[in-house]
Amino acid sequence: MDETTPLAAELALDARRRIELSGRRFPPPWQTRVFTVANQKGGVGKTTTTVNLAAALAKAGLRVLVIDNDPQGNASTALGVEHHSGVPSTYDVLINDVPIADVIQETEAIPGLYCVPATIDLSGAEIELVSVVARENRLRNALAAYLKERSRQSQPRIDYVFVDCPPSLGLLTVNAFVTAREVLIPIQCEYYALEGLSQLLNNINLIRAHLNPALHVSTILLTMFDGRTNLAQQVSEEVREHFPDQTLHTAIPRSVRISEAPSYGQTVLTYDAGSSGALAYLEAAREIAKMGALPPEPAALQPDDTAAAEAPEVEGATR
Repeated sequence: MDETTPLAAELALDARRRIELSGRRFPPPWQTRVFTVANQKGGVGKTTTTVNLAAALAKAGLRVLVIDNDPQGNASTALGVEHHSGVPSTYDVLINDVPIADVIQETEAIPGLYCVPATIDLSGAEIELVSVVARENRLRNALAAYLKERSRQSQPRIDYVFVDCPPSLGLLTVNAFVTAREVLIPIQCEYYALEGLSQLLNNINLIRAHLNPALHVSTILLTMFDGRTNLAQQVSEEVREHFPDQTLHTAIPRSVRISEAPSYGQTVLTYDAGSSGALAYLEAAREIAKMGALPPEPAALQPDDTAAAEAPEVEGATR
């Protein structure tokens, strides 16, 4: 195929991806990997990235849990789970000590993809958490208890957990940072992309110093990439120069299909699995899965399932 024009090159790339990724199963991680998807700048694709990466990993045979920690509940909408007022949600987990097992819902479209939904009640959680003892650890403790209980009952292990955050550094986001071991940062390929990133990294360092020493930025994903513009190319080069080890090779293109999917209560993986956006998220998920399949350092291995589930990073059971 002639790849001398941008359109032809894009078509050829999509064709290669379809061949490489069709029916492919991804390797499970050695331990449950817990990601917080965060960026203080709004509109960069945090929720879109959360649900589509989760869907891609689940379609490749892994068990994935999405915790919707944003009062807007957009992740719950995209996954097609109930999240109207009165539905047991993240709010009940944080405020009322309801076990995650009593809140979790499995998506209909993709087996193995689960969601803890967010309702409008979560908007008041920031205020209610102020007076709660150990308020920063509420979500971490709930997730650790859930993973430990699954292990105790010999249920299949959750391979990946993604926590979707609001675009601010309130107690909801702090809870997400304390829960996770890894931070995934979506960065929009636009002029203001890197504004606020240094502040986000400073906040992560503060969380690491005082609340969660295991937290680190493991993954950066470029979103809304338009290879036809010099600006997108420049942003991409700058991000890759500053974060060569963390930035995924795959960039997510601007795609109408990605934007349309949530309005149908779907991820782009189920809305249009053959679109360029779906294929890009699938390839990004494969990169993440490959990194997680690498054996951890011997010192990082937990001696048994219980110790792993109770570890501060909420790693869950080892494989």
